[in-house]
Amino acid sequence: MIEIGLQAKSKVKVSESNTALSLGSGDMEVFATPAMVALMENAAMKAVADHLPEGSTTVGTAMQTSHIKASKLGATITASAELTQVDGRSLKFVVKAWDEVGTIGEGEHTRFIVDRERFLAKL
Repeated sequence: MIEIGLQAKSKVKVSESNTALSLGSGDMEVFATPAMVALMENAAMKAVADHLPEGSTTVGTAMQTSHIKASKLGATITASAELTQVDGRSLKFVVKAWDEVGTIGEGEHTRFIVDRERFLAKL
């Protein structure tokens, strides 16, 4: 059962593969905003994964976030997600990311529960 308060964390090290320069979102070797968003989404996905009906998954449908501080190569980034609202198949999360120095980003994320086979059949 999906209940408000479910949470999870995801971690990644800043490397050349997830910098703004590498992902094309900027021209410096710092942790990229798209990489931060993906890490936040991963934490939200993990928070509810074990509570979904068989054959179901979640897909991200909205992200409102701020990226307030840069992180250097070698830093460890942790993202957390906490489920704050359930409305049918729509799930809302509070998300946050930080490195060893402090908060680097925060926001809200919405995911939608879908049946894997039906979702893929529509593509």
